[in-house]
Amino acid sequence: MMKRLLAATGLISLCLMSSGASAAENITMWVRSGIGDSFKKVVEAYNTSHDDKVTMTEVPFSELVQKYATAIAGGQAPDALSMDLIYTPAFAAAGQLEDLTDWAKSLPYFNSLSPSHVKLGTYQDHIYGLPLSVETSVFAWNKDLYKKAGLDPEKAPTTWDEITSNAEKIRALGGDTYGFYFSGGGCGGCMIFTFTPLVWGAGADILSADGKKATLDTPQMRKAVDIYRNMVKNDLVPAGAASDTGANFLSISNGKIGQQSIGAFSIGTLITQYPDIHFGVTLIPGVDGKPSSFAGGDNFVITKGTKKLDAVKKFLEYTYSLDGQKIMAKYGSLPTRGDIADQVLQGLDPRMQVGLKAISIAKTPYTLQFNDLINSANGPWAGFTNAAIFGDDVDSAFSNAQSEMQSIIDNAQQ
Repeated sequence: MMKRLLAATGLISLCLMSSGASAAENITMWVRSGIGDSFKKVVEAYNTSHDDKVTMTEVPFSELVQKYATAIAGGQAPDALSMDLIYTPAFAAAGQLEDLTDWAKSLPYFNSLSPSHVKLGTYQDHIYGLPLSVETSVFAWNKDLYKKAGLDPEKAPTTWDEITSNAEKIRALGGDTYGFYFSGGGCGGCMIFTFTPLVWGAGADILSADGKKATLDTPQMRKAVDIYRNMVKNDLVPAGAASDTGANFLSISNGKIGQQSIGAFSIGTLITQYPDIHFGVTLIPGVDGKPSSFAGGDNFVITKGTKKLDAVKKFLEYTYSLDGQKIMAKYGSLPTRGDIADQVLQGLDPRMQVGLKAISIAKTPYTLQFNDLINSANGPWAGFTNAAIFGDDVDSAFSNAQSEMQSIIDNAQQ
C-alpha cells in the first residue's frame, strides 16, 4: 500500500514538474526603437512577477515593418510586435496576424480601449490589433513668452484667429523669438499629426471613410492652408520650418517659440528635460474652433501561427491591468483604458489630462497605403503641405496632390 502511495505521489510530482515546465513560456517581442521607458518598464515588471518571460528586441523604426515582413516570410517572426497602428490594416489584410476578435470582445474593459487604435486594428470586421501605447497631438504655448507679450499666460487659445493674434504679439518681441512653429519641410508624419486636426475638427477629411477616395480639396483644408500661409507670409514662423523634416519638431523647447502643436509624449519630455520652459497645453482647435487630434502610438499584434498565443494574451492583459497602466503612465504613456484613466493618472502632472481628453476626439486615417500616401517624404501628402503652405501656386498644390493620392489608391486596388 505504502509503495503504491509513494509511486502515486512521485507520479503526481512528476506531472506537476512537467506541467510547470511547460507552462513557463519565453515570449519573443519586437518593438520599434524609441518606444521609450514606459513599455520597457512594463516588461521588466512582468518578468519579475511572472513565470513567463518576455524577451524584447528593439528594431530601428525605419526598418521594423520591412524586417517583420521578411521574418514572417522566412518563418522567423517574433510571437508579438509593437507596431505603429497605421500599419496594422496592411498586415491584417495580408493574413499575417492572429484574429483576436472573440478574445478582445470578451475583455470586460474592451469598450473603454482607445477607439482609434481599435479601429485601425480592425480589418473586415475582425480585430487583429489592440492598443499598446497611445499618443495624441495637442497644442502648447510658452507661458513666459505670453506674459512678455502682454497676453494672459493662463488663458488657452481656442481659435486660430486668437492663435494668429497671439503669434503676432509674440513676434513683436523681436529678435529670434517667433509666434508659431511647425515642421513643414516634407515631414508627412509631422503634418498629419499636427496639421490635419484643423480639418478633422471641422468635419472634413483627406480620405473617405473606406480609404478609397482622396478628399483633400475641401473648403476646410483651404482655410487651414490659408491660416498657416498667412503666418509664414507675416514672418511669424522661423524660415527653418520650410526645410525641417522633423529633426526640430519640438522647437518650443528652445524658449524662442511662442506656440506649436506637439505630441502628448512631449509633455513628459518638456517637464523632465526642459524644466525652464513653463508651458500650457490644450486641444488643437479646428478651423471652426471645434477641436480634434491625431491618434498615434502603437498597436499590439500577435503573429499568426504562434504557439504561445495564450501566454502572449496573458502578458497583454497585464499591460491592461491597473498596475501595468500605472507603470506606463509614470514613464510618459497615456492610459489605453478610459475606464481607469483617472486612477492611472492620479498624482501625475495634470497636463497629461489634456492628452487623455484628446483620445475621445482623435482620428487616424484608415488606409492600407498609409506610407505611400502620407508618411513618405516623397509622397503626395508631404509634397502637398510643403507646396501649399510655402509655395506660390496653391491651386496646383491641391490638384496635383489630389490626383497623385487617388492614383496611388486606385493602383493598389488592381
